[in-house]
Amino acid sequence: MEVEAARRDAATLDPELLQLPELSPGALRENPALAEALYSQWLALPETSKLVNSLIEDAKAGATLNVTGSSASTNAASSGSLPSMFPAGSAPPLSPRSTSGSPRVMRRGSGAGPSSLGSPLKVVSEPVREVIPQFYFKYGRPAPKDLKEQCLSRIDHLFFAGEGLQIQEFRSVTKDICKLPSFFSSVLFKKIDAAGSGTVTRLFKFYTLLHGEAISVLILFYLRGSLYLELNLLYLEVRDAFVDYWINDNKITMDTASQIFEILRKPDYNYLTQEDFKPVLKELLATHPGLEFLQGTPEFQERYAETVIYRIFYSINRAGNGHLTLRELKRGNLIAAMQQLDEEEDINKVLRYFSYEHFYVIYCKFWELDTDHDFLIDKENLIRYGNHSLTYRIVDRIFSQVPRKFTSMTEGKMGYEDFVYFILSEEDKSSEPSLEYWFKCIDLDGNGILTTTEMQFFYEEQLHRMECMAQEPVLFEDILCQMIDMIGPENECYFTLRDLKRCKLSGNIFNILFNLNKFMAFETRDPFLIRQERENPTLTEWDRFAHREYIRLSMEEDGEDASNGSGDVWDESLEAPF
Repeated sequence: MEVEAARRDAATLDPELLQLPELSPGALRENPALAEALYSQWLALPETSKLVNSLIEDAKAGATLNVTGSSASTNAASSGSLPSMFPAGSAPPLSPRSTSGSPRVMRRGSGAGPSSLGSPLKVVSEPVREVIPQFYFKYGRPAPKDLKEQCLSRIDHLFFAGEGLQIQEFRSVTKDICKLPSFFSSVLFKKIDAAGSGTVTRLFKFYTLLHGEAISVLILFYLRGSLYLELNLLYLEVRDAFVDYWINDNKITMDTASQIFEILRKPDYNYLTQEDFKPVLKELLATHPGLEFLQGTPEFQERYAETVIYRIFYSINRAGNGHLTLRELKRGNLIAAMQQLDEEEDINKVLRYFSYEHFYVIYCKFWELDTDHDFLIDKENLIRYGNHSLTYRIVDRIFSQVPRKFTSMTEGKMGYEDFVYFILSEEDKSSEPSLEYWFKCIDLDGNGILTTTEMQFFYEEQLHRMECMAQEPVLFEDILCQMIDMIGPENECYFTLRDLKRCKLSGNIFNILFNLNKFMAFETRDPFLIRQERENPTLTEWDRFAHREYIRLSMEEDGEDASNGSGDVWDESLEAPF
């Protein structure tokens, strides 16, 4: 009924409205029945039937299609435009454009035109609508045509004759085409091979040009030992599982951080967890030449992977909730470290996160404190750290879990992950995670500022220790003036975290309050060491500490081997000098 009503409306339309090029798209959208009636009438024209038949014949013959109306077939219409809606000679004449008699002209003249009385109003033409290009893409910006063709060309060199690549052969795709570190190949492969077939293949699919109109063409092709039958074919588009994931899903246009984030994250999650990094570390341990010596010790492989992941989340996950967001990943330096790691065979030269020497230092320091080797340490164990350099009050604050909740799940015990956070904060107080860690410890009331009362509470124990060691004590009033001069806070009555982050020497504030050995070292610092630090400013305090400790620990191990070889008994209770 609606179609018949639309046909009657079409017959009574003003002839000028039947000039389709001038008909606005909005009018058709508002009256779909009218558009359907006009489309049905156009399909019934003889010229339209000839055009469709010509296109079908060209498709069957493999000729180039020309949808503007011309065709490679001799049966195509010679006209370069689509047939008119009305048969020749049957189109109604246009109404004369006279200045009188037309209601539209009379209405326009009565109100829209310029007044004969000299009105200042002018006729303003309708502004041209400027088309704003799309600037937001929910699933990423689509790849430009030239970039897509370049990537497809490189893929053709790796995927041939429909044969797929297995996981061992996928490293070249990951590194050469995706420009990602090679140790992401397994994760990327499994992300693409969601069905778990073990092979990523070239799949061929076909589509019709005219939607809704099936064209009976049959093509048989052979793929992975099976015959496939596809119907309704007009043109061929080569696709495969890899192209679908990397190109059609717009991964190719993302920055490296976004690509890695999308590869690692679980479906429906908008953050990364520690578990998401384990497959990457597993492949790194299996393929990196700098870690081959760990092949026979799976326990230390697991500890190394855990330490690397803990260091990543310590430095990058600033929210401290174990949920690493894309924003945090982009702001950190993990991507640059991974790229360096993929090119550097000596893993100890990659100081950020992946150095084996750094892992060795962390693990050995924990093992020294864990006397019963249950992989947990308590207050009495931690107080021995650094030759008893820490005060009891600061250790109590750490075990009250104010700076960070323990993950050990054992009351009064610190686990290995908790110790990694502690030692990184203790040995590099210039980093922002360390400043935040110790700021929470000193801020007794949690109001976001360090008052003189709070700082004096921790310094009292330092003062007592200096007196017991027969050292000249430094009064708190004097040390407070020194700290204010060092930091230069906005308000001299208290320190804020913002004040500490602006000053490069703010880490010394915490050493003054609860680490006596480092406080004394700062007061009597060697000018030679200061000059060394200035000559190599890229090294952090942690890098220098880990280097010194690794040399010390390796010398101890060499001495232990020598004593065991000579028959001497090595006393493990002896503690190395700080």
